[in-house]
Amino acid sequence: MLQIIGIGPGKIGQMTASALEALKESDIIVGYSKYVELIGDEIAGKETYTSAMTQEKNRCLKAIELAKEGRNVAVVSSGDAGVYGMAGLIYELAGDNPGFEIKVLPGITAAVSAAAVLGAPLMHDFAVISLSDLMTSWETIEKRIRAAAAADFVICIYNPRSRKRADYLKKACEYMLEYKPADTKCGWVKNIDRDGEEYGICTLDELGGLDADMFTTIIVGNSSTKVVGGKLVTPRGYDI
Repeated sequence: MLQIIGIGPGKIGQMTASALEALKESDIIVGYSKYVELIGDEIAGKETYTSAMTQEKNRCLKAIELAKEGRNVAVVSSGDAGVYGMAGLIYELAGDNPGFEIKVLPGITAAVSAAAVLGAPLMHDFAVISLSDLMTSWETIEKRIRAAAAADFVICIYNPRSRKRADYLKKACEYMLEYKPADTKCGWVKNIDRDGEEYGICTLDELGGLDADMFTTIIVGNSSTKVVGGKLVTPRGYDI
C-alpha cells in the first residue's frame, strides 16, 4: 500500500488520528527532508527516504517503486496532501493499474491553520492562490489574482516570496489594489504552529512591504472583513 499523508503544520496535535496510525503502519517514510524532520518523534526508528525541495517527482517515483516491491509506504506532505501536495503527482505517475492500493489521508492545510491563528477570516467564500511560478506561469497567477480580487473573494496566498521571487508579493498586492481598497484588512502567519510562530494584521496597502518567506501564509480580506478584538473576522452574514 502507498499512503499519501497530510501532516498539517507538523505537530502531533494537528495531525489526524488516521494520519498517525498510517505513519505507524508504514515500513518506510518518503518526503521532503524538512517535513520528515518535523515528524521525527512520531516515526522514530523507521526507515526514511528524503530529498531536497524541487525533487518531488523523484521522491514519488521512489515511493511507487517501493510500493511495487510490496512495502507499506507513506509519502508525507505538509498541510494537506491534496492541496499543493503529492497526491495528484502520485496518481499521475502510478497510472491506471499500479498494482498496489493508493490511499490519501487529509491534513490541516495552511489556509485553515493560519485562519485559526488570525481569528475567523475564512467565514465566507475564499480563493487559495500560490505565488510560486515553478510550475505555473506568472501570467496565469496574475490572471487568477485579478479575477479573485475582482470577485471580492477573501484570498489566501501561499508561497508569497523567495530569494528568486523577492517582488512577487508586492506585484500581487498591486494587482489586488486595482479592485480592493487600500485599507482592506489582511493578516499573515509565519511558521504556523511551529517554533518561531509570528503573526500580524495589516492593510492591503501595507502588505506589499511584508518580509514574508515560503513559510508565511497570507490572508487578504474581502470588502466585509474587519478587526474585532484584535482578530481578523469576515462576517458570514448573520443578523446580529
